[in-house]
Amino acid sequence: MRPRSDMRELRRCAAVLFLGVLTSLGASAQILIGQTTALTGPAASSVKETVDGAKLWFNRVNATGGIYGRRIELISLDDHASAEQAAANALQLITGRQVVALFMTRGTPHTEAVRPLLARYEVPLVGPLTGAALFHNPVDPWIFNVRAPYQREAEKLVQQLATVGMSRIGLAVSDDAFGEDTKAGALRGLEAAKLKPLFVEVFNRAKPSFAGLAQKAKAGEAQAILFFGAPEIVAEGTRQVRAAGSNAQIGTLSNNASAGFVKDMGANAAGTIVTQVFPNERSRGTPMVREAIELARAAGIHELTPAMLEGYASAKVLVEGLRRTGSTLTRPGLRQALEGLQRLDIGGLELGYSANDHTGFDYVEVSIISSDGRFRR
Repeated sequence: MRPRSDMRELRRCAAVLFLGVLTSLGASAQILIGQTTALTGPAASSVKETVDGAKLWFNRVNATGGIYGRRIELISLDDHASAEQAAANALQLITGRQVVALFMTRGTPHTEAVRPLLARYEVPLVGPLTGAALFHNPVDPWIFNVRAPYQREAEKLVQQLATVGMSRIGLAVSDDAFGEDTKAGALRGLEAAKLKPLFVEVFNRAKPSFAGLAQKAKAGEAQAILFFGAPEIVAEGTRQVRAAGSNAQIGTLSNNASAGFVKDMGANAAGTIVTQVFPNERSRGTPMVREAIELARAAGIHELTPAMLEGYASAKVLVEGLRRTGSTLTRPGLRQALEGLQRLDIGGLELGYSANDHTGFDYVEVSIISSDGRFRR
């Protein structure tokens, strides 16, 4: 019989070996990516579309061996569209779940709330679902944008309206960082077209009221109203404008380029102009779109939406960064790898990052919602 001291030593060694195996399996089995977003509430349908699009590519990568044999796992926490909760969720993901990166946070105030944690814990954020200029310039070393800036979209929208002869253009913007940012782009576009806004109506993001806006649109015979806000807010504002008797053209940005927004708009959807930051989701001539359509159909998704395509493109950028980081995956290493993506073609769209440029794609075009609820280019 072995002495008790020898038995204790054997048990201790076995325990150390067992823990070592578990640690090794944990390190090699999965790559944890964290997301805080509005999984419930009015924006939930749009969020689901972007997440579904991202998972098309993540699932494809996992099915073909993952990243150096490790599967990608996306951990999504619900922030209920609250900036405060977004920060709490991000802290939990970074320190509790030890994610290697954050991914597709939704909303300008929410991404602002998360931002201090990125530098503190040296965690990259890839593909935030916001085009706010403050995340582009000056360059934040830990934020890697994929979509074009909102200001670029707003300018393009004004340019389109001016081109077809519209001059009485009103602005309706939310009273937050998103509203200020989009307003700046729209005003710059109006100035370039030698126009002044018919009105600039600022509404409370939490409790919007559109009675005054509706009356101004009617009295001023507005030809167009540019609504910069969340999908359900734009839908409600449009209903009130129509109820007041105004037939003004409604225009909005790509944050509302989703099937969920079309549903929110209901009978008022047809004819609404929506800017887009990715190619036509039905354009099989674009390799990335064709690839996404095929993966979607294999997953039982019958039609790709612009929001799905944004999620898909963001996932492709993140995955390429993970691959180029190497088998020893660290947060700073991922940042360095992403900054090395100087000419990345993800299938008809080329992206370039550097230490001085984290903007991503600069693709912007205009679509209009047709009577069948599709975005027509």
